[in-house]
Amino acid sequence: MDSHNDLLGELASDAALERSDFIVQATEQLRRFLDHHKDRIAVLGGLTLIDEEPDYLSIAPDLSFRSRSRYLDDLTGEWVSETEVIESASELVELYNPADIYAAFAEAAREAAGLGREPTATDDLLDSAMVGPEESFTVGPDPYAAAADEWAAGQPEPVEADDDESAARRLYDLALEYQERSQRSEARLLDQFEAASANLTPRLGDLIVVDDEDERLTLTATDGFRAEVVPEEGNGEWRTLQTPEELVEFYDPTDVFGDLADALAEAWPSVAPEGAAGEVEAESQAEADEEADDDGDEDDGTSRNGSGGLPRE
Repeated sequence: MDSHNDLLGELASDAALERSDFIVQATEQLRRFLDHHKDRIAVLGGLTLIDEEPDYLSIAPDLSFRSRSRYLDDLTGEWVSETEVIESASELVELYNPADIYAAFAEAAREAAGLGREPTATDDLLDSAMVGPEESFTVGPDPYAAAADEWAAGQPEPVEADDDESAARRLYDLALEYQERSQRSEARLLDQFEAASANLTPRLGDLIVVDDEDERLTLTATDGFRAEVVPEEGNGEWRTLQTPEELVEFYDPTDVFGDLADALAEAWPSVAPEGAAGEVEAESQAEADEEADDDGDEDDGTSRNGSGGLPRE
């Protein structure tokens, strides 16, 4: 019996060591992949890698990940959704199969580029079927070469300049161009959120997310986010923001979703993790105290989400 237990103990020990070694190697490989593509991911404004209810995984421009999972609460009998920020590659490979992570990147990039699904007749499948390259043939153009050519054709040409002034001018134009691209990506993110939440918001009715002197942001029951702001150059007149494209002129989606989570936790404390409701209440009280402060300091005109009626640009 002792010999049997010793064998099992050695097996368990070796398996644990192999698992640790695998995680170390997979983490290093994923880090190299992210470092190699960090500039591309930043330009794209991040990517949604998995969006299949209830699973969700996205990568932000700073290379942090957002993951959502759902489980059945044994005490309440209700499904509970949890969203967490994953800061490190090692933590990600603990939660996801690395092969699935790379497949998600590939699919998300192809979808964002408007390409079709990746062909399934890959070299790996041929190897699994024990079919050698000399035994295979291709009908028509190579789909991978065509996809690579199409991707390369869509890449921006390097911009050159003869002097510092022309370099500054071209860089200025590039900054505005990529600002527009970023805002289009952010607008798509708001669109996706509104579509995903369409079945939930009618149950809650209109929810006020931000209500300040110069801005009001509401998640409506049927029409998604709507806002009213007083632009700095608007002569005190309110401007209504009805579309995602208009909203991202004044709001960062990260702040919008964070403020929405705070508003929900304040209205329904039970939906937030233990302790979060108290933090939201303390934050709200701190903001109220700051607004009521009459120590003579001037208000800087900014709000929690940084808009303060000012366009983000």
